Amino acid sequence: MQFKKLTEQNLAGQRVLIRVDMNVPVKNGVIGDDTRIRASLPSIEHCLNAGAGVILMTHLGRPTEGEPKPEDSLAPVAVRLSELLARPVSVVSDWRNGMTVQPGDVVMLENVRLNKGEKKNNAELGQAYASLCDIFVNDAFGTAHRAEASTHAVAAAAPIACAGVLLAAELDALGRALQAPARPLVAIVAGSKVSTKLTILESLADKVDQLIVGGGIANTFLLAEGHTIGKSLAEAELLDDARRVIAKIRARGGNVPLPSDVVCASEFAENATATLKNIADVTADDMILDIGPDSAQALADIVARAGTVVWNGPVGVFEFEQFSHGTRTLGEAIANAAAFSIAGGGDTLAAIAKYGLTEQISYISTGGGAFLEFLEGKELPAVAILGERA
Repeated sequence: MQFKKLTEQNLAGQRVLIRVDMNVPVKNGVIGDDTRIRASLPSIEHCLNAGAGVILMTHLGRPTEGEPKPEDSLAPVAVRLSELLARPVSVVSDWRNGMTVQPGDVVMLENVRLNKGEKKNNAELGQAYASLCDIFVNDAFGTAHRAEASTHAVAAAAPIACAGVLLAAELDALGRALQAPARPLVAIVAGSKVSTKLTILESLADKVDQLIVGGGIANTFLLAEGHTIGKSLAEAELLDDARRVIAKIRARGGNVPLPSDVVCASEFAENATATLKNIADVTADDMILDIGPDSAQALADIVARAGTVVWNGPVGVFEFEQFSHGTRTLGEAIANAAAFSIAGGGDTLAAIAKYGLTEQISYISTGGGAFLEFLEGKELPAVAILGERA
């Protein structure tokens, strides 16, 4: 897809409105993780260095439209951003009455989710946003799968609409991973439920050379292949769907490698006793909470031979130390592989950070739902409108 890029625009003296994703965890006014704020810095700094005035807009949490509460305010975000930029950042609530932004200024519109019509992609609200700027920049990949007033309607109404540094990098990396990948292409899709990722698995089965599944998804596939999984999380009603995915990728010469050994417990608990078993020895009282060392090494060997790796989801309950080893082995294999690797999803990024692998993954995607929908091959509305405007 062709779209305009922020880095190609003449920004001197311009009012630039950037839709960022600074939806960070805030508790009692304290930010728990500022990763998303820091990820937005390249576009902001590019505009400031080019002599533009910058207006930022983002959502925070899930407030009720038209009913502002103190905990919904972007004030803590503005404080942290001002520290990172070493310049003042103010939050403006009454921006509809007009506002002036001078070159070098950075201001934030108050939480866009408080505006009536935001989530319904109200055209009038989008026009109101667009009236503030000369150039609109979407730099919020994490919200690109939604058509909302601050991501879609504003792009339709703004004089110029383009992709920011972060959004352009996301699209370039995902395109490299899926549209013209170095082979073999290995996808890792893990998580608790097949139902939430079934369409993604079906889509990937047409594209990848190896499809690794983990977590509750792997349990469903094990059950579909006739294995006993005891009390493990699985979706028995989706066995035919799992078999269809397996058949589809095997017909193309690929496979869905399933664990030969697993780490079980009698309960899901942080202090549960972990027991290593061959998959054939799992009993009715067992819960599978991780893959065993033989299975982890088999997956590591697959990754070592890959040309491209796409990773979404840990393969075990990595939050509990005794059930974390499979995810760690796989993560380290991806980090050490020569393959181009891209990882996305909150749990995946948490695992990568836990094991200190961030710098060894080729690209870390900031998107959760948008990352998954791109993998599925769906059109992202907030990206599509940039293509139309180009």
